[in-house]
Amino acid sequence: MNILFMGPPGAGKGTQAQVIVDAFGLPHISTGDAFRLAIKEGTPIGVKAKEYIDQGLLVPDDVTNGIVRERLSQPDCEKGFLLDGFPRTLLQAEALDTLLLESGRKLDHVINLNVDPEKLLVRITGRRICRTCGTTYHVIFNPPKQEGVCDKDGGELYQRPDDNEESVRTRLEEYASKTAPLIDYYANKGLLRQIDGDQEIGTVSEGILSVLRG
Repeated sequence: MNILFMGPPGAGKGTQAQVIVDAFGLPHISTGDAFRLAIKEGTPIGVKAKEYIDQGLLVPDDVTNGIVRERLSQPDCEKGFLLDGFPRTLLQAEALDTLLLESGRKLDHVINLNVDPEKLLVRITGRRICRTCGTTYHVIFNPPKQEGVCDKDGGELYQRPDDNEESVRTRLEEYASKTAPLIDYYANKGLLRQIDGDQEIGTVSEGILSVLRG
């Protein structure tokens, strides 16, 4: 099963992606992780990406597409994948279509998490992350047992520098202008599965699993 995960920043994609991974045994592929892996392994496309990143420049589409192509060609993706954070634009979506067609694959589902932007603001600004294991908490909705301390390993919890209100509003506006048009793109292909992300975490998970299991 090949799944694409969509939703604005703070919609809960990371949490729900783990549910899908556990249920279906699929590799969770985020572009960030794919970049880090390619750079760590020193692949040609990874070296190219690092040149842009080190200069503080945006990585061009052709390099990003190459990173994704490289990651999807790995053995763990043979039986399916969960792609998160790519594509972000229509051009990238078209490149993904081409990439999958060349390898004899196709997307089965595009899951889109819908959440009110103002509620996303509260979600993101209240988010805290463990420095050690990366587990995510929320000061209101999912607080740790002890303030500032991870339940799992006792690691320090921190707020990402860009999780402030001004940055979050900018990111939401950018998502709306660049990525939201993909919703129509995949709806026209009959692949879009709309999920109400403004519910309890478990309820959202049940909705997603119900769609995927048909």
